[in-house]
Amino acid sequence: MALETVRALVFDVFGTVVDWRGGVAREAAPFLERHGAANTDPLSFADAWRRHYAPAMEEVRSGRRPFVRLDVLHRENLVAILPEYGIDPARVPSSELDTLNLAWHRLDPWPDVIAGLQRLKPRFILAPLSNGNIILMLDMAKRAGLPWDAILGAEIVQTYKPAPRAYLGTAEVLAMRPDELCLVAAHNSDLAAARSCGLRTIFVPRLQEHGPAQTIDLRAEQDWDLLAEDFVDLATKLGA
Repeated sequence: MALETVRALVFDVFGTVVDWRGGVAREAAPFLERHGAANTDPLSFADAWRRHYAPAMEEVRSGRRPFVRLDVLHRENLVAILPEYGIDPARVPSSELDTLNLAWHRLDPWPDVIAGLQRLKPRFILAPLSNGNIILMLDMAKRAGLPWDAILGAEIVQTYKPAPRAYLGTAEVLAMRPDELCLVAAHNSDLAAARSCGLRTIFVPRLQEHGPAQTIDLRAEQDWDLLAEDFVDLATKLGA
């Protein structure tokens, strides 16, 4: 079996482990109301904020700017989108922008996540392999009870997925061969990048990540090493 060599399961987080869209919308709603944008759909606001995510990271991956943690990029992106909703960021207290930016630290896991991770933990090393920075991942884990063994990802290796260094550097930190790591993700592109670096791959679909009109990542687009319906199903299939 392709997964026989696996010692560590590393997880994409935004979308795979946690519901970023619902969590950001929940915290954006009162902010929008306070600042005269009560008619704005908070879910659409969350989508708009997220659309700046990949382009901001590409500025770092391309070398056009030095590495900065995701919290910095998220805050810059927040300031960038506020005028679209009639909000002048210069008129919003900096502390209030900081608080809303921390919405990304307070995201809820999907309902199957905690039970699945708890079953997997005795058998595998568990860690996020996320573009989120360390304190973001720690805050999220403490709040939600995510039983990670380590916090890994972009800030450790100083680059963002899907750069090869994000995957290979994580293997180096764990003193493991790439094939001893398995990425669990709901995104085919993330899995493809990990596979190209020698990692094993597990696809877990999250059909509501982008809401009911989601059109991407509805199914596996390659023959990944394993497919699971959710984290509980994953634990069962891995014999945990």
